[in-house]
Order: sequence, then structure tokens, then C-alpha cells
Amino acid sequence: MIVVRITMHVLPEKQKELVQTILSMVEPMEKAAGCLSYALFCNMEDKNLLNLLEEWQTRKDLDQHLQSEIFGVLLGTKSLLTEPHGIHIHTIHQSEGMEAVLAIRGE
Repeated sequence: MIVVRITMHVLPEKQKELVQTILSMVEPMEKAAGCLSYALFCNMEDKNLLNLLEEWQTRKDLDQHLQSEIFGVLLGTKSLLTEPHGIHIHTIHQSEGMEAVLAIRGE
């Protein structure tokens, strides 16, 4: 699985515009081949710091997304930001869930 985290420091007067742009992308992204999830999060302490979290089945799926028109729209939002997008791509080889927590806690 591939996880992409994109941080965006939004100009206060452009926050609503950016959020609306990203929300319009959610449905098409959720239908994209290999997209496991696509979600926008707002920082609790700074409403102008947004994080977009994407999960992809394979690197090939992500690469197709990075070349897509919809990703170009996201990159086009740079004029709404105080600094460039922070893009971090993480490859996950193993993932654990609640069973790991319960095992560690002895429950």
C-alpha cells in the first residue's frame, strides 16, 4: 500500500475556495483505479493547515494518479497557498490493526 500525505498552508481568505475544490475531487478520486481512500483533514489548532491523505493499492496506481488531470488541478491550487504543497509518499509493507494493540496490552 502507498500512502500520500499532502500538506497545504492555505491563505486565510482562500481557505473556503481550496476546501471546495478538494471536496469536488473526492467522488472522482474514490472511483479511480487503485484508490483505497481520499480524505481531507483540517488541523485543530490552525484551520488554514490542511492535510490531504490518499491511500493507493500499488505504486502503478499512484503514478497514474500523479499524471492525471485531477492531480494537475490539485497542483494548480498553489496560488491559494502561503508555501508550496508538502508532498510525502510512504510505501507500507506491513499494516496492523486492533489485534496488534490487544496483543500488546495482553487483552
